[in-house]
Amino acid sequence: MFLVDKALEARETEGRPVQVAVTGAGFINRGMTNRILNHTAGMTVAVIVNRTAANAIRCYAEAGVEDPVEVNTVAELSAAIEAGKPAYTSDWTVATSCEQIDVLVEGTGTIHYAAPIVEAALEGGQHVVMLNAELDGVIGPILHKKAQANGVVYTGCDGDQPGVQMNLLRFVQGIGARPLVAGNIKGMLDYYRTPATQAKFAAEWGQTPEMVTSFADGTKIAFEQAVVANATGFTVAERGMIGPEFDGFIDDAVQFYDLDMLEEKGGIVDYIVGTRPSPGVYVYAVHDDPQQHIYLKYGKLGEGPLYSFYVPYHLCHFEVPNSAARAVLFDDATIEPTFGPQVDVIAIAKSDLATGKTLDGLGGFDSYGLCETHAITRTDGLLTMGQAEGCTLVRDVAKDQPITLADVTMPEGRRVDELRSEQDALWPLG
Repeated sequence: MFLVDKALEARETEGRPVQVAVTGAGFINRGMTNRILNHTAGMTVAVIVNRTAANAIRCYAEAGVEDPVEVNTVAELSAAIEAGKPAYTSDWTVATSCEQIDVLVEGTGTIHYAAPIVEAALEGGQHVVMLNAELDGVIGPILHKKAQANGVVYTGCDGDQPGVQMNLLRFVQGIGARPLVAGNIKGMLDYYRTPATQAKFAAEWGQTPEMVTSFADGTKIAFEQAVVANATGFTVAERGMIGPEFDGFIDDAVQFYDLDMLEEKGGIVDYIVGTRPSPGVYVYAVHDDPQQHIYLKYGKLGEGPLYSFYVPYHLCHFEVPNSAARAVLFDDATIEPTFGPQVDVIAIAKSDLATGKTLDGLGGFDSYGLCETHAITRTDGLLTMGQAEGCTLVRDVAKDQPITLADVTMPEGRRVDELRSEQDALWPLG
């Protein structure tokens, strides 16, 4: 951040703000748009892409912009940028085809709508910041390859838990320690929550019941930790992760982890329910230099051998612009799937599901997501959570059982499925 702020101030002085395209105009993106337009030097929101124009207009209005320009062509968007007029469009190709856009922030949280947008932005030479761990967890590695081929950055974001974990991991590695656990602190978990149970809470916060359900039923945290695994080479200790419940302080939760197991695995991603401080993230690490143990104890980090590091918050929309600036100004990714597919999120039945049923999507009534190793996902033919929506069951699946590829027929022509196949071909099982 302390390089980013000075670099953005220089862009402000030069009159060359970083031009950001934002997809989606929901709760988080409304806060982020306000943050960029009113509290970020050297950066501006050039265009909001949203299927419903009224929501894009509302997003701008909450940031104090009362007269955004509707654009339907690249030429119109370019003219709006030249004039310094914030724009909106329902046609995402207008944004991804505009050479003046430096970076696209994907914030819809969708799978099938967002996939071709991200792909087009990367192939058009735009950096991409993913405020969408769900899509990243399904096809992040192949999108990362496409970014590399086009000389741009594909990254998760500061502020969201994967990015906060990666920043902490980089800090821990920077002091010479060796991380063995990267974790998320969660307030509650109930696999069987549905949009019906979460409707009231969602309405209070202006979010969709499905999004809130994905938080409560564990699907969201599964995607977040899969993203971290793909960025670090870590794996999971077991299907669904360990996920202990603990009402004490995070420093004392090292008791739940066996050091020999962690060393054997080479590091794991995990989460803890109910611990403090919440919401935050943690990294448990060892230090292989005995002399440094003295200094870690002196720094009040305890006796080891596992040392606890944590960040007590994640301030999602406040921090996302930092990732946009890091990508554009420094070619630095906050978090990227450099290790390829390590962990997937598989679909598990929330109830007994009958033949002929067409499955709903993330945060729905039909399934919840659990982390599983990529190798087992492939060898056992398991259906990933990100591909479940729209699939039709060809046989019954019992509650709490994984849904397999053999259990379903998939809709034809979905770009996510095609990209997933490309990804599998690039990382064949050994």
